[in-house]
Amino acid sequence: MNMRRDVVVETQRVQEISDGSSLVRMNLVDMSVKCECVPDTLRFCGGRQLTSRIVSEEVPATCDPLGPKNKVVIAPGLLSHPFIPCSGRASVGAKSPLTGGIKESNVGGTASHSLVRLGIKGLILEGGRPTGGPFIIRITPDAISVLNASDMAGLTNYDLVKSLRDEFGSQVTVMSVGPAGERLLPIATMAVTDTHGYPSRHAGRGGLGAVLGSKGIKAIVLEPPRRSASSTDNLVGSKELRLVAKDWAISISKAKKTLTTYGTANLVNTINLLGGLPTRNFSSGRFEEADAISGETLSRLIAERGGRSGHPCHPGCAIRCSNVYVDGDGKYLTSALEYETLALIGANCGISDLDAIAMADRRCDELGIDTMETGDTIAVAMEAGLAQFGDADAMLNLVEEVAKGTVLGRLLGQGVSVAGKVLGITRIPAVKGQGMSAYDPRVFKGTGVTYATSPMGADHTAGNCLPGRGGLVPENRGGLDCDKPEGQWHLSRDVQILTTVCDVLGLCFFVGTTLKNLETMALLLSHVSGRDWNVDDLMEAGRDTLKVETDFNYHAGVGPWQNQLPDYFRIEALPPTGLVFDVPQEEMDRTTEY
Repeated sequence: MNMRRDVVVETQRVQEISDGSSLVRMNLVDMSVKCECVPDTLRFCGGRQLTSRIVSEEVPATCDPLGPKNKVVIAPGLLSHPFIPCSGRASVGAKSPLTGGIKESNVGGTASHSLVRLGIKGLILEGGRPTGGPFIIRITPDAISVLNASDMAGLTNYDLVKSLRDEFGSQVTVMSVGPAGERLLPIATMAVTDTHGYPSRHAGRGGLGAVLGSKGIKAIVLEPPRRSASSTDNLVGSKELRLVAKDWAISISKAKKTLTTYGTANLVNTINLLGGLPTRNFSSGRFEEADAISGETLSRLIAERGGRSGHPCHPGCAIRCSNVYVDGDGKYLTSALEYETLALIGANCGISDLDAIAMADRRCDELGIDTMETGDTIAVAMEAGLAQFGDADAMLNLVEEVAKGTVLGRLLGQGVSVAGKVLGITRIPAVKGQGMSAYDPRVFKGTGVTYATSPMGADHTAGNCLPGRGGLVPENRGGLDCDKPEGQWHLSRDVQILTTVCDVLGLCFFVGTTLKNLETMALLLSHVSGRDWNVDDLMEAGRDTLKVETDFNYHAGVGPWQNQLPDYFRIEALPPTGLVFDVPQEEMDRTTEY
C-alpha cells in the first residue's frame, strides 16, 4: 500500500534507457535526473572498474570528500545476473572522507541484481547538499522520482526499511544511511537489504555513507520489474550460458561446504592458532577465549536457538556463508555475524560474549557504522582507559555514545586514526586513515603488504593473502608461508589484481580464482557481453582499475610515500609468535607495478 509522499521531481523512463546500458545521473541540488547512454570507453566496464573510472574522470582529486564536487557511483558488476552464481556484489565508489583517496566499497544483498533488472549500468549521485530533506530516490521501470523524506530524518536503518517496505511493498530493495551517515561521520556505511528485507549488508569501508548523507540522501528504493528486461532470452547463447552457470554453481557449492556450514566465522580458530588474531588492540595474536566466538560455537548456538546457518545474502548464491543470529528467546537479532566483526569487536576488545557482539553488530547496522572501524576504534579507546578490555557492557555503551551523538560519540565516529591521536595513543592500527581488518600483518605478511600498498587503505577485501591463497605465478599457486617475508609483495600484487577482477565482475571473491574458475568467468562474460573475453582480458581489467585508482590517489596527496605500515608493526614482536613485519620496503614499493 503506497502512502502519499511529496514528489520533488519525477522523470519518466523510456525504452531506450531501459536496455541494460544506461547511466542514471542525479543532481540533488537542482533536482535534475538524466538517463545517459554509456560512452564507448565505459561500455565493457562494470562494478569497481566503472565506479573508479567515473570518480577518477569526474571528481577533482583534491576536493572535499563531503563537499559538492564529490560524487557517489553505484554499479553492478559485468556478471551481475540472477542466474550466475555468487554474482550479487555491487560496487559503491567515491572519494573517501576516511582515507582522503578513492574508495570502492563492495556490498552484497539485493541491490546489484535489482539495478541490472532495472536496466541501470551505473547510478551517479552528484551535487552538494540540497535545501530541506532528507530525500528518497525511487526507481521503478517507468519512472525515477525524488521524494521528500523529512519525516524519516534520524531513523535507524531497521526502522527506515520497515517503513519503506510498508510504503512501497515487501519486494523492494533499499539502500540507506542511518543516523551516522546523516551526521557525516567518516565511519558511516550504506546499508543494503538482504533476501529477507533486513538492512544487514553494508558498503562498510571508507565512510561512503557519509558521502551519501552529504547529498541529502536517506534512501534509494529500487522496484525492479517481475521479469527482467535483460533476461537470458536476449543473451548470446543463453541455453549454453545457463548450463555453464549451473555446472559452476554445483562446483562452487561442493568446494565451499565449510563456508556454508560455519560462515566466515570458521576463520576464528584458524587465525588464532596461527597467532594472528588481533587481540586487545593488536597487542597479541592469540585470544585465550577464541573458541567461545568461533564458527563452531556460533553454528551450534544458532542451531540450538532456531536461527539459520547457510543463509544467502542474495538470490543465487551458491556458497551461502551468511547466518541469521537470534537471541535466547529465538527472536531475530542480526545477520550476519562475520569473522571481522567477531574478531575486532570481540577478540580485539577482549570480549568473548557472542550475544554482546551480536547486539553490537545489530546496533552498528542500525546506526549505519562499519563494524571493523568501530572495533578498532573501541579497542584504542579501551587502551586509552575509557573502558576495560573484556567489559562487554562498556563496549556497548561506547557504541551508544555514537548513537546519542555526544562529543565522545562524534570522536569515535571519526574512526581509529583520528580517535587514537586525540586520545594520545601511539599504537594505531591504520593505514591511510583506515583501520585494519582482522589479520595481524606481522603474521599475515602478504595481507600487510596489501594494507600498505592498496589504493583502498588497510582493507582485507582489497587483497587478502591467507594461507594457501596463490597468485598468478604458477609456482606460487599453492600459496606461500604467510609468516615468511619472501615473495609476499608479489603475492599481494597478484591477489589485489584477482580481487579487483571479481569486483569488476560483481562476483564474491569466495568463488575462488583458480585458473579454471577464471576461464569460466571469461566464458560467462563472453556470453553476457557479446564480446569474446579470455583470462588475459580479465587481468587487464583488474590492472587498469588499480592504475586508475593509484593515479587518483597520487593527485589527491595519497601517494606512494604512504605505502607503509605504522612503525610499531616492524618494531614490536607479536606474542606468542614473536614475529615482526619484515617485508623490505623496497619490495613493497614494487607492489604497485601493476
